[in-house]
This record gives sequence, structure tokens and C-alpha cells, in this order.
Amino acid sequence: MDFAGYSLGTAYDEMFAETGTPWPRAEPLFNRLQSLSLSELQRHQKAADVTLWNMGITFNVYGHEAGLEKVWPFDILPRIVSATEWTKIERGLQQRIRALNLFVDDIYNDRKICRDHVVPEELVGTAKTLRAACQGLRPPQGVWCHVTGTDLVRDRDGEFYVLEDNLRCPSGVSYVLENREVMKRTFPQMFNGLTVTPVESYPERLLETLQHCAPAGVTAPTVALLTPGIYNSAYFEHSFLAQQMGVELVEGRDLVIAEGYVHMRTTRGLRRIDVLYRRIDDDFLDPDCFRVDSMLGVPGLMDVYRQGRVTLANAPGTGIADDKAVYAYVPQIIKYYLNEEPILPNVPTFVCDDPVQCQHVLANLDKLVVKPTNESGGYGIHMGPQASKDECTQYAALIRANPRNYIAQPMLTLSTVPTIVDEQLEARHVDLRPFVLFGKDIYVLPGGLTRVALRKGSMIVNSSQGGGSKDTWVLTESMTGEGH
Repeated sequence: MDFAGYSLGTAYDEMFAETGTPWPRAEPLFNRLQSLSLSELQRHQKAADVTLWNMGITFNVYGHEAGLEKVWPFDILPRIVSATEWTKIERGLQQRIRALNLFVDDIYNDRKICRDHVVPEELVGTAKTLRAACQGLRPPQGVWCHVTGTDLVRDRDGEFYVLEDNLRCPSGVSYVLENREVMKRTFPQMFNGLTVTPVESYPERLLETLQHCAPAGVTAPTVALLTPGIYNSAYFEHSFLAQQMGVELVEGRDLVIAEGYVHMRTTRGLRRIDVLYRRIDDDFLDPDCFRVDSMLGVPGLMDVYRQGRVTLANAPGTGIADDKAVYAYVPQIIKYYLNEEPILPNVPTFVCDDPVQCQHVLANLDKLVVKPTNESGGYGIHMGPQASKDECTQYAALIRANPRNYIAQPMLTLSTVPTIVDEQLEARHVDLRPFVLFGKDIYVLPGGLTRVALRKGSMIVNSSQGGGSKDTWVLTESMTGEGH
């Protein structure tokens, strides 16, 4: 296949250096692709699309005109990460999650980090994700964030930066596993001679993590996955993970509190549940404690949790570490709790709650990306370099009205990867969401979910806004060589 028409642009490309030659880590894949025609690649792409459809690998888009479910958009050209790069990412994520876990525990107990003026008390106290009901809690094994999905981006300098942390109910890991399965089924020859680190053990690792964090004294814990139900955008993932772990998939209506414990209704009567891997937001977990109108949760669940009779993973209240204003302080958080320099840097961030930083943001709205501190899915973002004067004026009014609700960052140019677009290969921007499990130790799934912005020039990779995904290959050192 001829890459002559492939345009590199100004972003860092994951396959090619600025000279147009492949990076050492990508050279084996490049050589493999050169032996194929574009029509052959397209045939494999169509086979992958049919396989995804037949396997029922879907996601839900609220309000989409095509209906509730869409087939997961997938591009068969993988994204390559070298062993050297992955070692740094893995160490950096382990460090970050360890520090954030200590931070969440401190915030709901002693708040030493606020008393020592490292993170402002007012910033924590005004966070929408702070849960008063979690004050004084000490979860089993001291673990708050059992499952984390951390979003990374690679900028023009070739370095990986942490874009945001997701410690509440991070989704997407099922697509990591299914992307690999689809690649093996429809394009197995791509793996010939390449040593790609496997990802298939994730469900087993997840189950071990959940079992390890069971309440004290429980030697053979019963685990269940709590889902909001079939209309949730990530329901495919909920059912997939429950099936892969061999645990029950339950909704709030399937559970009841009896004799001080959580039980699941079965045809043989009540069965006690020791660990709930909950995929329901805090607000809907328990109508007696959070939103009284929730029909998704379990009345009295938080009382059982406080008494140490059930483990909730992730623990309620972990969203305090997802707040994008708190994100700006993570380098200081790492230094405070671990006395270490951050291995993975943050994107430089201005917190609009700080009057001096806010003035800088308002004066540079045409140059900065401004984000609400508690939105997700790519919504509500102001892309300064692409915005009109009227849009900048309107966004300035929003910031002035509620500065606590906004942070700003320089416009990053996400790295690109060759992607099949119609009749040719084109560069498309990507990010990376590795998944981290915190149980007996901290395990990082090799690779993670590479999300790709399928629209030309777009930096928005979210599937709800037209993004897709790629398989992420972490190669062994012998396959990748040194360097980027």
C-alpha cells in the first residue's frame, strides 16, 4: 500500500516522524501494511463492521435519529505504543491513582491538604461532586477508586499529558477487549511476527480487585454489577463485563436491604451481595441519601455501606477528584502525599475561581480552550481559536457569572493516526484512555481505549459526537526499539 498521499499536517503522528519515515515502534506495522492494497484493507474494514454488528457491539446515543443503539465505530488500523513509552505511562498512572486515592480519603476525613494550604478549602467545599454523606467514611481496604479511566493526549512535543481523570463510573473498557477480539477475527495476519501485549485478562483482574476489597471478614464474597438498565448509554458494557466476570447483572429494583445487608432477589429467595460494582452515578444510588426521586438506586444502601457491610466500587464521593478545578492541583497533590515529582504532566491549566487566573483567561478567550469543571462527553467546551467574537463574548459572560465552574487550557494539537476514510488513508486525531484497577496492588491494562475523531480536523473524540476507536497495541521492547 502506498502512503505517498498521506498528509502529516502539524500534529505529532503516531506512525510517521516529521521526515516521513516510520517511527521504530511502528516500522513492523508499516512494513506489513505495505504488502496490502487499499482495497484489501477496505475488505477487512467491512468484515470488521459486519462482525461488530453480528456480535451486538453497540452504544446508545440519547436522542439520536437512528434510534437508541448504534454499532460501535471502529477503524482497523491499530495505534502503536512502544514498551518504553508504556512503562512510563504505567508508572505515571500508578503514581497518580495512589495519590488521588489518598486525596479523596483525606478530603472526607481530616482535610490535612486543605489545612496545609495545598488545595484551597473553598475550592473543595464548592465542588458539585463533594458528597456530605461520605464525610468520615473509610472504605474497605482503604480503596476509594477501584476502577479509573484516565484520559491522555500526546501533544506536538511527543510527550503524553493527562487531560482528565475519571474516577466515578469510567466506561469504555469493554470496547478495548472487543476491538482486540474483532481484530483477531477479521485481520489475524496483522499480528504475525508481532508480540502484542494481551488484554484478555482484564475481566479476571477486575473480579479479583472487587473481591479483594470486600467487607472485613468476608472470605468468599458475592459480587454483582449494578446497572441503571437497558437505556443507559453504556449498557452493552455493563452486561458484557458481568458476563465476562461471571457475576449477576442487577438493577436497583432487584436489590433489597434485609437484616442490615444488601440482598438480591432470586427465584430461590434472597441472596446476600457483598460487593457492588456500581455503574450508577452517586446521585441515583440511594433515594434516602441523595436524590429522593431516583428510581434506579436502593433505599437504605448508604446505611449498609457506612456500617461496612457492603463494598461499593467505586466508592461514593470519588467524583471530587474528577472536578476539573481540582485536576489543576494534582501535581501538588502527588508531591504532598507521595513526596514525588509527577511522572505524567498535567496540561497547563488556569482555574477561573482564582481572580488573577480568571482575568488572564478572559483576556485570552480567543486563544484558550475553556471547559466546565463538571461536564463530560465533550459538551460545553469553548474552543477559543475556532470561536467567533460573539461566541467569546457570550462565554465571557458565563465565566463572570460563575467563575468556579470553569477552567482554561492552551489549545492542544492531539496526535494523529492513519485512518481509513472513504477511498484513502487520512490522519485523524486521537486520545488514549488507559484503565487502572486498584485492589491488592495497582494494575494498568496494557494499551487502553484509543478514541479517534473521525471528522476531518476535529479534536472531539467522543463517540456521542461522531468519534470512533482503534485497537491499541503495546509492543514488547524487542519489537519496538528505543525512542519515540
